[in-house]
Amino acid sequence: MRVAVVGHLEWIEFVRGDHVPAAGEIVHATDSFEEPAGGGAVAAVELARMAGSATLITALGDDELAERSRIRLAELGVEVEAAIRDEPTRRGLTMLDSHGERTIITIGDRLAPRGADPLDWGALEGTDGVYFTAGDEGALRAARGSGVLVATPRAGEVLEEAGVELDALVYSAADVFESRMAAAVEPRPALLVATTGAQGGRYETSDGRTGTWAAAQLPGPLVDTYGSGDTFAAALTYGLASGEPVDASLETAAEASAACLTRRGPYER
Repeated sequence: MRVAVVGHLEWIEFVRGDHVPAAGEIVHATDSFEEPAGGGAVAAVELARMAGSATLITALGDDELAERSRIRLAELGVEVEAAIRDEPTRRGLTMLDSHGERTIITIGDRLAPRGADPLDWGALEGTDGVYFTAGDEGALRAARGSGVLVATPRAGEVLEEAGVELDALVYSAADVFESRMAAAVEPRPALLVATTGAQGGRYETSDGRTGTWAAAQLPGPLVDTYGSGDTFAAALTYGLASGEPVDASLETAAEASAACLTRRGPYER
């Protein structure tokens, strides 16, 4: 299968402690590590895990973090094709508490690819599946050349303004912004998928069919929640692109998300 992600990444430092500090408090970290992450990178690695390889079309700064991101993602099976911006690659700090919950601080602007960037947009034509996390209208239209196009509301207003039909839109039912965006996207996506965490989620098709799914059983102890949502969306993209029915694709996605919850960071096997 040929699969890709159009979107963003951030270089993330993960810090684990007992709890997230309150204002003025000092908390001792018991563990720390770094990875190129963010929604686009996490999804690309999961697609590469499932399909054998994947492409991430993105934008990066002209700096050391961009090169480190390319190298690390290549180790994980992801080919990075990036436009270079005259600003720093976005960074972030993710604090992980003793219950595995993550709290994220981003540093710098989100860098996203544009349709006018000198990238191989034609390579998306005829791909089996693309997951879209960030980009302008030109990038979204290029992504529509794929057999299956899945997006997150975090991609922003371009989903409302471009008029590009999505095969699926995946959002968190508990997130007010994502829920509002999901309701506003036109034309209506063929499949709306609302996740509800440990309760699983619900879906609705454009022809009025509805259903639910249950969260998958964790294959081990919960380690941290970072990346589980984008892992779910990537696995759903893979399932739909493989021709699986909606219910089977959601089951595949739930299992992938559950596996992510048992990893140290989003990539540990």
